Amino acid sequence: MRPAPTWIGFAVFLLIAASAAATPAAAQTPPNMKPMGTMMPMSGDAPVVPPVTGYSEGETVLFMHTETSDPKIAQILTDMMGGSPVLVVPSLANAPKEMLGRVYVFTNGGAGEGPRGPLGGQGDIFDHPPGTPGYSPLRQVVLVTWNDVQSARIMKSAAALQSAIESGAVSVEETNIIVNMPFLTWPGGKR
Repeated sequence: MRPAPTWIGFAVFLLIAASAAATPAAAQTPPNMKPMGTMMPMSGDAPVVPPVTGYSEGETVLFMHTETSDPKIAQILTDMMGGSPVLVVPSLANAPKEMLGRVYVFTNGGAGEGPRGPLGGQGDIFDHPPGTPGYSPLRQVVLVTWNDVQSARIMKSAAALQSAIESGAVSVEETNIIVNMPFLTWPGGKR
């Protein structure tokens, strides 16, 4: 039998060394903290980021706003979340289009039951939830406006919104605003 090439032996050595290096960190856990896998439990003073309710694929979803490229939107979202800060990260606006999903934010027509969005309309609609091609927590904000507010109704999917666009019931405006909006729950899944 031929011996394995030297590079395979070196790769195995690196894997073993990396495993060994990770183990002492858990062994050095401070005495007041108990290890939980590779994560540490949060203390009682840890901030809680409030979840937000929206829609995707006809279902209610929960998500968070963590960062945005736009300072005005950051303030609106921070106020909406009762002061939980949404950070301004201008470089998010430079994210390539292929890294972005879309979030449809309604500017009017918020009458009826259901969650409200940050601009007074219904709760946001997301395309591409986790587990589908095109999912990304980075979302380009697309503003949706009912052309006749009296005909406003709650929509819960990008497909329903597309029908409303095609019928002329709503108009949309793409923005350069990017928001990091990781999902907590989605159709068929949760964290």
